[in-house]
Amino acid sequence: MTLSPRAKLVLIGAIFILPIAASVVAYNFVHLEPTANYGELLQPPPPADPQPFVRAPGAAFRFAELSGRWVLVASDDAGCAASCLQELQTVRRVWLALGRDASRVERVFVENGAGPVHLPGDLAGVIAVAPAPGTSPSAAMRDPAHIYLVDPNGNVMMRWPARPDMRRMLKDLQRLLKASQIG
Repeated sequence: MTLSPRAKLVLIGAIFILPIAASVVAYNFVHLEPTANYGELLQPPPPADPQPFVRAPGAAFRFAELSGRWVLVASDDAGCAASCLQELQTVRRVWLALGRDASRVERVFVENGAGPVHLPGDLAGVIAVAPAPGTSPSAAMRDPAHIYLVDPNGNVMMRWPARPDMRRMLKDLQRLLKASQIG
């Protein structure tokens, strides 16, 4: 079967037009899930709290000290009750599951009560801080309903629920650390 020159021209034109038509149809009618992450990306990402905090021994602390590191931030209003300890244990398990990338991530607990609490021994690597007297921390630093992630540039960029699905949270962190050229 031989094609006429006109049919050949139509076939060649179709080869170039079909991908464009398929992309227009896919763009307008195929709706995929918008994101693959479990945590909620904060847009625009607010800067980490520049206000001073106080560490347990009484030393001053600012989030700028952790510049260049990823920081997981958990907080609670008064002391560290059972729910707070459970949240910190979850953060610890996710941090341990990061393996060799765990050295790129710091953990901070902000206690929004009278002063920094002393955490149990298995949470020894967590930096426990409280707002300095006369200061009011940002909303992200006093939200007990979420766990926040501060990027190496000092921006609060993502949050998870206080009782997250650890596997999905770990997957988010692994994806971020793999793609990140900083921290």
